[in-house]
Amino acid sequence: MVSLLVLINRHIDVLLYKKSIKIESLNTVLREYCVMKNDPHYTIRAAQDHDKPILEALIADSARKLNINQYTSEEIESAITHVYGVDSELVSDGTYFVVQDGDASIGCGGWSRRKTLFGGDNYQAREAGFLDPDVDAAKIRTFFVHPDWARKGVASALLCHCEKEIMQHGFKKVELMSTLPGLPFYEAFGYQKGEAQHHSMPDEVVLTFVPMTKYL
Repeated sequence: MVSLLVLINRHIDVLLYKKSIKIESLNTVLREYCVMKNDPHYTIRAAQDHDKPILEALIADSARKLNINQYTSEEIESAITHVYGVDSELVSDGTYFVVQDGDASIGCGGWSRRKTLFGGDNYQAREAGFLDPDVDAAKIRTFFVHPDWARKGVASALLCHCEKEIMQHGFKKVELMSTLPGLPFYEAFGYQKGEAQHHSMPDEVVLTFVPMTKYL
């Protein structure tokens, strides 16, 4: 089966060739892709407080099974304990989402107009305050997909949903902190990576993440 990222890149290549557009117009192509890719089988809704236990379990399962090729088991468990998790502030803001297939919760993540770049409620290095869309970049917050629905368009549907809302709120730039497995996905959607960052956890495990940015 051809992967979703390959299909995205093929679609982009065709549109770039046919329209003879410059790479600066790539976001226009990606927005067309989001419209084309809209999948009626998935429902995206704002997360509620009662969703948190289910989502925390989904996040841990996703991390343990989908991150294993880029992080050690020790790193994964440290990330689950100290970084990965639901951000209750985003739930309150209505910008943290659940992706559902019928009654099954198969993915989660969101975007933020707050200063904290990444991490759930359990992450200690959080920043207070809101962002100004005229000068600041909105934040895409880490996506997690249930292993049984990996590479089936769940994350792309969620990213398209988030970017649409971000633009509606007046932001012109987005930034995020990617896990190592997430890099190819975000690059396929036009995000540019920066230098890898190494974050020391309370258990002395060092986790590597990569900042990424995109202009909308």
